[in-house]
Amino acid sequence: MTKTKVAIIGSGNIGTDLMFKVIRLSSVLDMGVMVGIDPESDGLARAARLGFETTHEGVDGLIRSPQFDEISIVFDATSAGAHKANAEKLLPLGKTLVDLTPAAIGPYVVPVVNLDEHLDAPDINMVTCGGQATIPIVAAVSAVTPVHYGEIVASIASKSAGPGTRANIDEFTETTSAAIEQVGGAARGKAIIILNPAEPAMIMRDTVQVLTSRLDAANRRKVEDAVAARVSEVADYVPGYRLKQVVQFQDQGAEADGLVPGDRVQPDGYTRVTVFLEVEGAAMYLPEYAGNLDIMTSAALRTAERLVTSTHERQAVA
Repeated sequence: MTKTKVAIIGSGNIGTDLMFKVIRLSSVLDMGVMVGIDPESDGLARAARLGFETTHEGVDGLIRSPQFDEISIVFDATSAGAHKANAEKLLPLGKTLVDLTPAAIGPYVVPVVNLDEHLDAPDINMVTCGGQATIPIVAAVSAVTPVHYGEIVASIASKSAGPGTRANIDEFTETTSAAIEQVGGAARGKAIIILNPAEPAMIMRDTVQVLTSRLDAANRRKVEDAVAARVSEVADYVPGYRLKQVVQFQDQGAEADGLVPGDRVQPDGYTRVTVFLEVEGAAMYLPEYAGNLDIMTSAALRTAERLVTSTHERQAVA
């Protein structure tokens, strides 16, 4: 199979880590152009040393590249605001965008939950690191029983939060909350991010709490099995993704009514399901504690690879 050429916009930590994943892990993607705006960035320097084309003139430099016509997929690892400007220029030129920012121009995609529903989307949004880590769990519970409320807390090492992440905290919470509902299936979603300044830096930790109707023993076992299966699916492309403790269940009464939409109030009470996760980075370019960035680049890689294989499958049928 001929590899599909890609470009990466954003020569910071996320874009550079993604470049190494494309080079070392992908059998269907071929690294084409690394795009940045800082000519002194480490990402551009590393790409150049590896023999790849680089430009520090942003998306305009990419469009002028002699390889531009060969590039099918463009990853955007910049910021929410920058992605909107980049999309305006690239979408009319027929490029498929995999957006690693919280811009949310295109549909939210979490590979193990809904990727196959959006294979024809021109601009795919990878939600956020917290969303990639936790929404699979919300969706797993939703597949067993309706989720009336879903809340996630993503705790990441402060050292792993670069200027793009810090500038997009509001977008992070808004995008993740919306995706908990739209992708995870919760009637109401809430997201919290914590920048943990601990030394030594700690790996990403995520807490998922959902409210369901009261669960009996049989349905609790179904939830446990669904969560375990989903963790295994995510770990297939994010090896450092794991369940930290057994799934926790706690019955609650009317005190939880205020968290759920009015039409979801349960007169018989609720069961609070709590799942604790951690994500250790692969340390391919970023340190091990940067699991939040690793899960984003891993999810983006899996998404782009599936876009390519689905295209080949359709061409084979035709």
